[in-house]
Amino acid sequence: MSNNLIVGFSGNLSRPSSTRRFVESVTEALARQSGLNHALFDIEDLGPSLAAARSVADLDPAARKVVRTIIEAEALVIGSPTYKGSYTGLFKHVFDLLDPADLRGKPIVLTATGGGDRHSLVVEHQLRPLFAFFEAFVTPTAIYASGRDFIDGTASPAILGRVDQALREASLLIGARSLSSAIAAE
Repeated sequence: MSNNLIVGFSGNLSRPSSTRRFVESVTEALARQSGLNHALFDIEDLGPSLAAARSVADLDPAARKVVRTIIEAEALVIGSPTYKGSYTGLFKHVFDLLDPADLRGKPIVLTATGGGDRHSLVVEHQLRPLFAFFEAFVTPTAIYASGRDFIDGTASPAILGRVDQALREASLLIGARSLSSAIAAE
């Protein structure tokens, strides 16, 4: 089932957040490029029921709706701030609640932010394996950005180039998924 949305999900634990802003900009760009609508969520949107939840059914109705929107998305833009070389614990907890088949075949763009270059492998060594477990179609290009990659809130040309490359890859995946669904429906 699809909701014709590109959904951005950010693992930030507070607002405002540079990670959320980055995920939002990539999500909006992919939605524009794909001709779809978009939605953006972060840990705050899941509220206090998240921490104690052992399954999606344990979440309050608003948090369950967020999770359902993520599962039904046409594609995802995922981002997390980097803490000690990894994503946040509550970010991981959200995905621990999902059934392994929930994200199968879903196009995903990975992003992460961090304080310096030492964290840059988070996308390859933490995020990519997580979504490989779900059998998602993760774009080959992932984007890691540190504070120095932004000047007055604007991403550097190098980061924008990586974003453009990831968006092209995601658009191909979305198109292939739509074509596959259309053929299956015939």
